[in-house]
This record gives sequence, C-alpha cells and structure tokens, in this order.
Amino acid sequence: MIHRSGMRRFPPRLPDQPIFYPVLNRGYAEQIARDWNTKSGTLAGYVTEFEVEDTHARSFEVQQVGGREHLELWVPAEALDVFNDHIQGTIRVLGAFFGPSFAGGVASESALKGKNAREQFEALRALHAHEAGALGVEVKANPEAVFANFPFWEQLGEGSTRSQDSRAVLDAIRTAWSAVFPGTALGCEPSRA
Repeated sequence: MIHRSGMRRFPPRLPDQPIFYPVLNRGYAEQIARDWNTKSGTLAGYVTEFEVEDTHARSFEVQQVGGREHLELWVPAEALDVFNDHIQGTIRVLGAFFGPSFAGGVASESALKGKNAREQFEALRALHAHEAGALGVEVKANPEAVFANFPFWEQLGEGSTRSQDSRAVLDAIRTAWSAVFPGTALGCEPSRA
C-alpha cells in the first residue's frame, strides 16, 4: 500500500488500530520488525524511514512505552491523512526481517501468478537464464509482489550455493525495476540519518 502511494503515504488504519505510532529510532523499529512482525500476519517486518515537517511532528507527544529507547509518536488514526501530507520526500525501506514460513506477496499476473516468494525468485532466475526480456515483463506486471519480496530475495541469494548467479538475477531485477519505476528504490536503502 505504501508502494502504491509512490512511497509518500502510510495507509489508513484498520478499525481496530486507533493509533499510528511511528517509532523514533532504528533499533526499536528493528526490534518490532524482527521480534513481533515476523511472528504474525504476513510473517514479515519492514523497517522504514521518513521525514516529517518538524512543526507538525511536534504537535504529537512523544510516548515512552518501555525502556528509554522505546519512543513513539502517537498519531490518532483520524489525523493520519494530514500527517501524511507533512511527510517530506519519500518513505524508504531500510531493512526487512522474515519469519521461517514467509510466503511473500503473491503475484497476480503471468509467470509469477500464484507462486510464493521463493518460487517467484526461481521463476525469475529461469527467465533471466533463458529469456532476459521476459524478466522485465514480470517486474512490470507484478510491482507490489516484486517490491515486497525483493528484500527477501536478497537474503535468500546471500545463503544460496548459487550466490553469484543470484546476484546476477537480483541485479537484472533491479535494472528492470529502474526502467519501469525510475527514481523508486528497490530493496533496502542506507539510512540518511
């Protein structure tokens, strides 16, 4: 949903989520993504970073919800749309964590349709080896699955016995992504802080 917004907005809260609570330091964000998010829901936790106009951010109290490093802003769900209007630049993905049963974003189109994240990577590997142009078609047809699964594919490739081949496939996916979505990063970016 963040990708659909051009990496500029957080999605509305669900009815049982009355507060949007961006955390104020990377260590705490990684703890939530790794220790909580990988154990429920999609079994994935993404660490993001964004900038908000100082004057607007100061309109929300900083809440300490545990130890000294557990600092959050509490933005009421009804204020999230205006909060999004005050985001400067784009929301960036800095890190990602995945549970052992992570299936990933399931693609809806063509050769990746119905495959889990691991199967998608293998399908893209086969396309890269035999029909390099088809890889770009798949990236264009399935942007949300590619965006959400790419950090997983990077981690999958690191542990692969075919790591050099995996890097070549990842580079080809990244190149195809840049051609279709110029200016939108794929994978984890270094922090600007």
